[in-house]
Amino acid sequence: MITMTTLTETKLINIRRQLHKIPELALHETETHALLMKIIGDLDQTYLTIKQLPNLPTAILVRVSGSSPKRTIGYRTDIDALPVTESTGLSFASENVGVMHACGHDVHMAVALGVLSYFSEHQPTDNLIFFFQPAEESENGGKLAYEQGAFTDDWRPDEFYGLHDNPDLPAGAIGCRMGTLFAGTTEVNVDFEGQGGHAAYPQDANDMVVAAAAFISQVQTIISRSIDPIEGGVITLGKLEAGTIRNVIAGHAHIEGTIRGLTQTMIERIDERLKDVAAGIARSFNAQVNVTLNQGGYLPVENNPDLTKRFITYMKETPTIHFVETEPAMTGEDFGYLLSKIPGTMFWLGVEDESQLHSATLTPKESGIEPGVSAITGFIENRMNA
Repeated sequence: MITMTTLTETKLINIRRQLHKIPELALHETETHALLMKIIGDLDQTYLTIKQLPNLPTAILVRVSGSSPKRTIGYRTDIDALPVTESTGLSFASENVGVMHACGHDVHMAVALGVLSYFSEHQPTDNLIFFFQPAEESENGGKLAYEQGAFTDDWRPDEFYGLHDNPDLPAGAIGCRMGTLFAGTTEVNVDFEGQGGHAAYPQDANDMVVAAAAFISQVQTIISRSIDPIEGGVITLGKLEAGTIRNVIAGHAHIEGTIRGLTQTMIERIDERLKDVAAGIARSFNAQVNVTLNQGGYLPVENNPDLTKRFITYMKETPTIHFVETEPAMTGEDFGYLLSKIPGTMFWLGVEDESQLHSATLTPKESGIEPGVSAITGFIENRMNA
């Protein structure tokens, strides 16, 4: 069992509550950045070096110098929030109207600070890199940081770890699995261009409501007839805009949706089939159909086999840790991009709540923070002794 020092459980819970009050959207985490910098600056600086990115100003990297390093171990936490109006009734509820830590990133940050606090006072054997990442929920902050050279030279981890809280697991439990933990996601935008006209003269128009309806129906067959049912995938078309009034035929329609798959190969297969369907609709309806697909940094979170096996073995064999082997989830996470560049493992931290992630009533159990810090710190110590 690792004993926390500077940042005790009580202090970490208080920090989590401070962060919960000031949620900020992707690339606008200025108050959050300032509070994190204050907390990190108050730690023992003997082994610490802080790095910031001029073109990603809310990001923070902290390097902990090892005593006799054989490797550099990275740990990432996300810091942004969601455009959700909080309705928890908590005394420390969001003070920023319409924005909430509805995905638990405040818990993520508190755990990361607890781990960093420990190693600021107990010099690690290996070098450690802590990455406080903006823009996970949108704008793919991990990809932005990587492309801006954040992880070069002494700042490049040999392996990377990160967690996501999970309301379906008991508070403090650690969940993980071999293979893919989270799906990759692609944003879908489809525009239909035809010819508007009077409802009484359909022969003189080209109705894009009908074309869009046909497209939606055919897209549903991609998963059921073009994808291996053992592998699975999801297409959701969540938004449709067309027309202005009941007696005018719409000459334009716009659809927005999302594709999710557990492997990059699966996502690319779905992408191609969707484009095929769009081309068929364009020909069938003598219309112009434009498809825009944007995946950005939201690749599948595919855990490295060797590192994940080591991680799971440690968690299973440590008596003080409640380990749960979990199923893959169709939720997206931009840590997948970093894991496509640097081998590593993502895992769950249980926070036991009836509300789900992205809910306005999400209330993670804070009793999960200390066990999370202890489990992660213990694993890193074990990894350094390997």
